[in-house]
Amino acid sequence: MSIEAKKAPAIFLDRDGTLIRDVGHLYRQEQVEVLPRVTEAIRLLRGQGFLLVVVTNQSAVARGRLTEEELGRIHNALNARLAQDGARLDGIYYCPHHPTEGIGAYHAECDCRKPNTGMVVKAVADLGLDPSSSYVVGDQASDMELAGRIGAKGILIASQLVVGGDSPGSKHPVVADLWQAAEWIVGDFRRSSGRKSS
Repeated sequence: MSIEAKKAPAIFLDRDGTLIRDVGHLYRQEQVEVLPRVTEAIRLLRGQGFLLVVVTNQSAVARGRLTEEELGRIHNALNARLAQDGARLDGIYYCPHHPTEGIGAYHAECDCRKPNTGMVVKAVADLGLDPSSSYVVGDQASDMELAGRIGAKGILIASQLVVGGDSPGSKHPVVADLWQAAEWIVGDFRRSSGRKSS
C-alpha cells in the first residue's frame, strides 16, 4: 500500500509593502525595515501549520542596480531580523528578470515574474506545498492574479484604502497589514477545514 505524503498549505508573501517597508528600490541591508506586527503574524501562521514563503519580483537586478549576491545579503539580513523576534521563513524566491528593461541575460520574458507562476512552482517542488489550500498575500494586483493562477486565495494589503471589506472591483479581502491578513487566513482556514471534515 503506497501512502502519499500530505502536502503542506503555504502562505506566499510579497516582500516590499507586505513584510518590509517599501522604499522604492532597496539596495542596502540598512534599508530593511520590518513592518509592525509582521513577526507576530508569521508566528501565528506557523502555529497553524502553514509554511511561509516569499515570492518577490526584483527587477533592480535586471536593471543592473543590484547584483544577485547583494540581494542575497539583503535577504539574509531580513531573515536575521525576523529571527530576532522568533519568526522564520521557509524560503525566499525572487525573479531577477524584466521583459523590457533588463540587461543581458536578465532581459527576458520569463515564467517567474509575477503574476507568472514559476517561483511558486519551484517552491512547491522544493517544499512539498499544496497551492489549492494556500494563500497569497501582497499589495499589488499581480499578487492577486498569481493567487488566481495557482488556485490559492488572495488577500490584498492596501493600507491606504478603507479596509475590512473588498476593494472596489476586487473579489479579494482587503486588509491593512500582514497581521490582519493572518487573522483573516486563520479564520478562513478553520472554516474551510471544518467544511471538508464534516
